Amino acid sequence: MNISELKPRQGKIEIEVEVVSIDPPREFNKFGNVGRVANALVKDDSGEMKLTLWNDEIDKVKPGIKVKITNGYVSEFQGEKQLTAGRFGKLEVL
Repeated sequence: MNISELKPRQGKIEIEVEVVSIDPPREFNKFGNVGRVANALVKDDSGEMKLTLWNDEIDKVKPGIKVKITNGYVSEFQGEKQLTAGRFGKLEVL
């Protein structure tokens, strides 16, 4: 699967991408739990898009490495597609 083929609200995505850059993490508080979220820019041969990283995923990922998303999901925020491993998916460093 390629970035150019991804559509908003699409699930069960399996894709390998290269991390281009990562924004500084932000902390949030939801239902009394503190967590972290960061956006990364990822690319493959067909294009690039944002990848949302949650908590421990942020520490695994650095610019220049490749990651594999299994059972990922595409959401849309302010008209922009965003890929995430989400609650049911998995992010692995290759």
